Amino acid sequence: MPKEAVFTMKLESSLREDFIAAAKASDRPASQIIRELMREYIRRQSENQAYDTYLEQKVEKGRQAIRSSAGVDNEEVERLFAERRATAAGKV
Repeated sequence: MPKEAVFTMKLESSLREDFIAAAKASDRPASQIIRELMREYIRRQSENQAYDTYLEQKVEKGRQAIRSSAGVDNEEVERLFAERRATAAGKV
């Protein structure tokens, strides 16, 4: 991919020096590492957004189930899982 933009940023001198030293120690250009960090950040943000969307849909589905009386209340869930735990423990 051709490089067509310049990114300028302000940071502490010590952070820059430590970063340049770490980049040199790994025999990689600092700009390459920054591009990789940016791509990783974008990927993580995309995953976070996808998860947030999934979670919002899941919550809305649950709310719709409750509104339509198709949901199960917390007491019933606790009772069902207490039975499952007891069965798994061999107590029933």
